[in-house]
Amino acid sequence: MEINDLTPAERRVWEAFPRGDGVDFRAAPEDSSVDGAGWGPERTLRAEVLRAILLGACPVVQGRIPGLKIKGARIVGKLDLRYAVIAHPIRLRDCWFERKPLVYGAQLRALVLGHSTLPGLTASTLRVEVVLRLSHCRIAGPVRLQGAKIAGGLFLQGAVIGPTAGEEEDEPPLQLNHVEVHTDIIANDLTVHGQLRLNGATVGGQIQLDRAQLLAPGAIALHAETLTVGTDLRAHRMKVRGMVNLTGSRIPGQANLTRADLDNTGGTALRASSCAIGELWLRRCDQIRGDVNLRRSTIDLLHVDPEAWPARIAIDGLTYRALAPHLPAEQRLPALEREESGYLTYAYEQLTAAYRTAGDETAARTVQLAKLRRHRRTLPRAARVWGLLQDVTVGYGFRPLRAAGWLLALLMTGTLAYGIDPPRALKAGEAPDFNALFYTIDLMVPIVSFGQEAAFAPSGWYQWLSYLLIVTGWILATTTAAGVSRSLQRQ
Repeated sequence: MEINDLTPAERRVWEAFPRGDGVDFRAAPEDSSVDGAGWGPERTLRAEVLRAILLGACPVVQGRIPGLKIKGARIVGKLDLRYAVIAHPIRLRDCWFERKPLVYGAQLRALVLGHSTLPGLTASTLRVEVVLRLSHCRIAGPVRLQGAKIAGGLFLQGAVIGPTAGEEEDEPPLQLNHVEVHTDIIANDLTVHGQLRLNGATVGGQIQLDRAQLLAPGAIALHAETLTVGTDLRAHRMKVRGMVNLTGSRIPGQANLTRADLDNTGGTALRASSCAIGELWLRRCDQIRGDVNLRRSTIDLLHVDPEAWPARIAIDGLTYRALAPHLPAEQRLPALEREESGYLTYAYEQLTAAYRTAGDETAARTVQLAKLRRHRRTLPRAARVWGLLQDVTVGYGFRPLRAAGWLLALLMTGTLAYGIDPPRALKAGEAPDFNALFYTIDLMVPIVSFGQEAAFAPSGWYQWLSYLLIVTGWILATTTAAGVSRSLQRQ
């Protein structure tokens, strides 16, 4: 390409590139690239000219580092850099693109398109040595970055990606499947109208999605199966319309969804099954609208407020070491009733273990009692009756003082009744002196005998009272023994 073929705007870029100088076409710093379609020839650059410059058409200036640095330009035509190897940084900020840039398979030093407006970006298998920056861009079509490798960071904060209302797009607007980012993905305040795909992605540092909006009602909004993150996934105040799918992900630090707004009514709002997560935070969230699936996941700390749980959850096989915030067991137990598979012994045992890890043995016993009560509802009628007796008398062994209360009440009743009207002696002159207290104890305690029961025989309704005391004593003895046995087995 000859320099005489260039327009005045293109000549400015041609002359600035070898020296690494920037060219600013903006009329004012507040110019918006959204209005770029109406910019005139003084701000218009042909994509083919930029391609020629990047591929070596410009002479080199000794002692200077070349670089393409443009602000506020209208770029027409197709910027085709497929498979190109470019050692110079590319910074096209606040620019408007007529057609989507093509950098498929290219190897670039750095690519910065911040605050620009594009119809899309095709950059699958791209290699970037420093940084890929799409901050505050408005991109109406799909951004294809599948298989890209970025040695530095990927910046998407404030970007708006995907079709706006009334437009339609057949493919996901932001495709990061199997991308490798050696440092961080920074995407705070990102808006995606459709699906964000991160399946199989590997991020050396953290992913930040604070205040992001992922809008795919009735579909998967964040598709991140087998995602691997070096540290944290941060999503404070993230708004999602659709499903968050983290199945099989590995997040050694925090998956922090504090104050997140998750809504996929009628479907699954959060699926994080078979995951390994250091800490999962659902702190100060409104009730999640849609199911939550945490099956077979391993979490060191599960931080969730009880009111955040939806009407239905799936936690079969979920393992967690600690649970926060620390609350009475009565506030945690209702969530276990929401398990879609019904009664799960494992879920109660896991909650018990978490309370014991926290040193709250009282709460742990409360959970165990609730487990047995719920299990009772699954038994045949006869077994349910026996279970109910154990519950009423000794609380399945978790409430031993309850048996003492029953014994004391019955002992006082028998002592008072037989003290008012003592029973007759079976053998006059041979019976010991009658004692209402020890007579009642003889009736109630099967293995103890003070010689009173064998020497006296009540009559009338007192005889029925004696039968009641005998039967009640046997029941209390049996249920107490069952409860003690259960306690010893737990220890």
